[in-house]
Parts: sequence; structure tokens; C-alpha cells
Amino acid sequence: MIRQGDSPRILFEPLKSTPVLTSHNAPSVTYPLEHSRFHGYLLLCLWLMGFLLTLLWLYGNHAFDWRAYPALAAVMLAGAVAYKGWKSAPVGQLIWDGQCWRWEGTGYLTGITEQKLAVIVDFQTLLLLRLENPAYAYLWLWAERRVQPERWLDLRRAVYAPHRSVKPVLRNSLQIQEPLQAVALSSPHLPVDTSPKS
Repeated sequence: MIRQGDSPRILFEPLKSTPVLTSHNAPSVTYPLEHSRFHGYLLLCLWLMGFLLTLLWLYGNHAFDWRAYPALAAVMLAGAVAYKGWKSAPVGQLIWDGQCWRWEGTGYLTGITEQKLAVIVDFQTLLLLRLENPAYAYLWLWAERRVQPERWLDLRRAVYAPHRSVKPVLRNSLQIQEPLQAVALSSPHLPVDTSPKS
């Protein structure tokens, strides 16, 4: 119990200051991305497997009847779709500016909004990356070491380094503000009694 006039005693030792650990972001890097050879070979192998399975199925039936035409047409259509998907894969530059990721492709700039980058597959010389914008739209990117070997380790450092989040400033953001004052509106047709009541 502390009496008047007594000096208060310190019951606990003061907290000792500990050094603050600051995390530094990886240095900026710009890495060009082309059509991935691995992605193309993977699609080609999958298509060839489907084609060979279709031929084995036709050979196993010992008949080349009407079912062969839709099966072969489906395999050819799958090959055409795979080729078109490979050719339309994003080509451009993946940019880490030290604070946020950006994608610059032909005719497409992401601007300054923060984008999240996730590593999906890592084969040491090949990365499958998923770039997500604030609207939750995904962009799948294949990064290969062969494109620019001298910057490959810089890209890997930037991809795996812990990043501090940079919050984009939104004009119409839903921030918590002070509540508005309630206002009672009276109808102009009804009289308002302002006389003091007794």
C-alpha cells in the first residue's frame, strides 16, 4: 500500500530496449518473359499422349468406323487449342521496383497498383508464377533462366524475399468515418407546434 508522502517503488524492471529488426526489400529487377519452351513441350507431350491413346483405342477396336472421326476431330481440336493457348501466353517484362510487382506486356501496363506474386512451381531454372491484381484477376507467367541468365538470381531473390506491403491509395475507399448526424425532416404540410407546453 502506498501512503501519502511515500515515493512509489518500481515493482517491475523497466523493459530493456531491443534493437528493431528492419526487413529490406530485394533490389529492383526487370526480367523479360518469352513463350516458355517448357510450357510448349509440356503441351506437345500431353497432346501426343492423347493422340497415341486415340490411335491405340482405334487399333483395339479393329474397326475404323464412324466413332473414329469424332475422336480424331476432338484430338486435333485439342491440339489446336493447346497451340493457340501457348502462342497467346503473356510475353513482356516482370518488374519488381523494390516495393511492388508490375507486369508490362505488349499493349498492357499494370500501372502502380500493388500486385501479389506467388510461386506455383519451382524447378530451379524454371518458375511458374501467378500474378494477382487487386481485382483478383490472375496472370500465369512462365519464367525461364535461359532468357536472361545474368538476372536469374536477382529475379529469384525478389520472388522469395519477404515484402513489405504497399497499400494503394483508393479515391473511393471505404474508410471508417465519423457517423453522420441524424436529421429529422418534417413534412411541409403538417404544422409544427413550437409553443411551450405547460
